[in-house]
Amino acid sequence: MSSSNILRRASYSLKPTSMIHRTPWRPPVAKSAQGIYIELEDGRQVIDAVGGASVACIGMSHPAVRQAIKDQVERLPYVYSMQLSNQPAEELADLLTESGNGAFELVGLVSGGSEAMEGVIKTARQYYHERDQPQRKNFISRKLSYHGNTVATLSLSYHPGRRAPYEAILNHDNFHHVSPAYAQRFQRSDETEEQYVERLKKELEDKFIELGPNTIIGFVAETVVGATTGAVPAPKGYFKAMKEVCHKYGALFILDEVMSGMGRMGTMHAWESFGDGEAPDIQAVAKGLGGGYASIGAVLISKEVAQGIRSKSGFWKHGHTYQSSPLACAASIAVQKVIAAENLLENCRNQGAYLASLLRSRLQGENSMASPYTFDIRGGGLFWGIEFDFDTPEAAGIDLKGEGFAMLVQARALEKGLVIMGFTGGSNLEGDKGSHILLSPAYNVTKEEIEKIVDVLVETIEEVLVQHRT
Repeated sequence: MSSSNILRRASYSLKPTSMIHRTPWRPPVAKSAQGIYIELEDGRQVIDAVGGASVACIGMSHPAVRQAIKDQVERLPYVYSMQLSNQPAEELADLLTESGNGAFELVGLVSGGSEAMEGVIKTARQYYHERDQPQRKNFISRKLSYHGNTVATLSLSYHPGRRAPYEAILNHDNFHHVSPAYAQRFQRSDETEEQYVERLKKELEDKFIELGPNTIIGFVAETVVGATTGAVPAPKGYFKAMKEVCHKYGALFILDEVMSGMGRMGTMHAWESFGDGEAPDIQAVAKGLGGGYASIGAVLISKEVAQGIRSKSGFWKHGHTYQSSPLACAASIAVQKVIAAENLLENCRNQGAYLASLLRSRLQGENSMASPYTFDIRGGGLFWGIEFDFDTPEAAGIDLKGEGFAMLVQARALEKGLVIMGFTGGSNLEGDKGSHILLSPAYNVTKEEIEKIVDVLVETIEEVLVQHRT
């Protein structure tokens, strides 16, 4: 039975809904949650092994965060940022600038990840407008990337499936793309890692020259690619090389850490551990910032860009109604204090290493049923992708009947009480091949919970493989 049919079947007994959903089936309704455990309306309890969408970084119902939200509601739930600032927003901005150890000077607080990346695009353009370089109008990002779900951020992205319905209204004039940094798929057999990086560096520089170096605003990349290809880090030296090209031509080096930032990779910023230590000129963060307790994102701005904006207008021209929400900022401060007080970055690194070791032994080990089909296991911290490949001779004997394997696994795992994320595409530049699963549990996950997640996941993968054997 297909993944959509499995979940449609599960929806038949549910009450009618007036809500338009993001899936062709009605998802089960969550009722309450504690830690990584979610209770559903039908009485089942499921384990959230992906934090929703790599969001719930400290689990649900943490008492310190709940109290902070209650206290802020009683003090001040809302002010409009063009009229008044507020104490939680000022405190959170200070916390974020300090987190970069000198990399950042200003912070813009927004309502989520897509808005953060929209803010990045507009801030970068504002910077050159203020510096009297109006000819800079082009952005370069990478194929098989994802930067958000607004029209502008989809234009910046290169996720063919998500772009498809909107292709006619996307901006193709100012957003350009180069190859992904995905060595497992695209590094040539006759290349060393250094040669692969050098080839990608040359491609970026060639694109600068093709478009006109003085027309480029910046190069934008996810430090660790999230939903499109599934927790793919770049080769060593890649970000150093990309930054060199940007700064050679006076353009900005911009990182999207909406998914991989705020501790997810075991360091506060992913570039510290997976980006050659190269700090960006502008950076977006979101998901792990509020940890699911608030809708919030942030644009982190370097000293140089901050000075450029201050030199003329002196203010940020990007604005929305719920920008710098005191309630969201109070929740985020509390989440970040929990991460620090409970030493969760260390736990993230330790449990992430344990998760990786279990996945590799159970899915790629000599006696693993899944080994012939498990193409790659990659990531870091508590952000791991498992990619499957059924187009190899070793993978003969499995007929998926046109269904995406990862989606079948996701649907079956939910029936078995495990929430994961499955994706199709990401294995070729057209985005129509590939199947991968993303795992990103909370930073305070325990060793026993990691073992339970892997047990259920492996059982599920094996069941789906047996079901589709020819």
